[in-house]
Amino acid sequence: MPTRINLPPLTRAIIVVELCFSLIAGALRYSAWVSRAAVDNNAPLGSPTPDFVASTGIQYLTVVPALSIIYPWTLVTASFVEANIFTLVITLATFFYGGKYLERAWGGREFAKFLGVVSAISNVVALAIYVIWFAMTGNLDRNFTSISGGIAFQAGFLVAFKQLVPEHTVTLFKGVVKMRVKHFPAIFLALNLLSGLVLGTDVAAILAINGFLTSWIYLRFYKKQYVDLSASQPVSLRGDASETFAFAHFFPDSLYPFISPVTNTIYALAVSVRLCVPFTDEDVQAGNSRVAASAASAGGGFAGILGPPGGRLSAARQEAERRRALALKVLDQRLHAATTVGRPGGEMLGGTSFTPEDGDMGVRSGPSQGAGQS
Repeated sequence: MPTRINLPPLTRAIIVVELCFSLIAGALRYSAWVSRAAVDNNAPLGSPTPDFVASTGIQYLTVVPALSIIYPWTLVTASFVEANIFTLVITLATFFYGGKYLERAWGGREFAKFLGVVSAISNVVALAIYVIWFAMTGNLDRNFTSISGGIAFQAGFLVAFKQLVPEHTVTLFKGVVKMRVKHFPAIFLALNLLSGLVLGTDVAAILAINGFLTSWIYLRFYKKQYVDLSASQPVSLRGDASETFAFAHFFPDSLYPFISPVTNTIYALAVSVRLCVPFTDEDVQAGNSRVAASAASAGGGFAGILGPPGGRLSAARQEAERRRALALKVLDQRLHAATTVGRPGGEMLGGTSFTPEDGDMGVRSGPSQGAGQS
């Protein structure tokens, strides 16, 4: 009996679109190159001249600063067009594993919103960068660069995993390699920046940075989150004020003192010009409760391959762990009350448990430190 591939509908459609757009773009490039080679045998392959780029028709699918500025749909379609088979395979794997997980975690509508925001904003910013780059240097290559690829999605997915399974450790090769999820985005950015400087893959580097920042800002301040700590309807909150999702927590602990002042200043400026709403202590507590609930239910999927974080916890993370434990205790109590109504002496069903690390239950309760963190 053939193996059935179980994919959510949106993820399945995206994989088909990715394949079709990439194959069409590849065919357009190859056809234009063959036609040009027949006229001029000395013409370099794919050189970014106005005649060659315009002759491919690639500007109808990807963002080309000099040509595609009047084709607004390319700000979305460009993210589903890969330039070579290697990046195509990586992007397809990203959607097959990561897209499947996120669509099931968020639902199709929220997942589609996330993809649309990351795609459009990342490509708009990249377009603006290359237009300014050309205006400042007069380099024709910058004006006829084909901006495309799903690398912004890859960065965005890593940020989303950091939100959904924070402070967990991925174990690879039977325990030989252990790495926290929160470090993945920073490592991903570092590798793309290095590749951009050494190999000249500046498009990938710019899209990776755009995807990382766009996805974090959207998830941190704008995306709706749901917290359900009672038998009533879930509470809808905008953004994610949890302490473990602060910008500084994407980087090693040693960098916190240098990153936090900068991000807090930017956050204060954004609040002052009303780009975002300031977080309250209640928002932080609700965000931490959502993290606790996610950690309690993360028994399968992506989280199933993760273990507890290793190493000594910082004070902020100890406080976050303590709050998770308290939130889970409240969940257990309310679930017990709901499941034992009318059944005296009944046994609690579906209880959750959480063991804080490094004795962090001993951390003294105090005012939230995350309300002013960005």
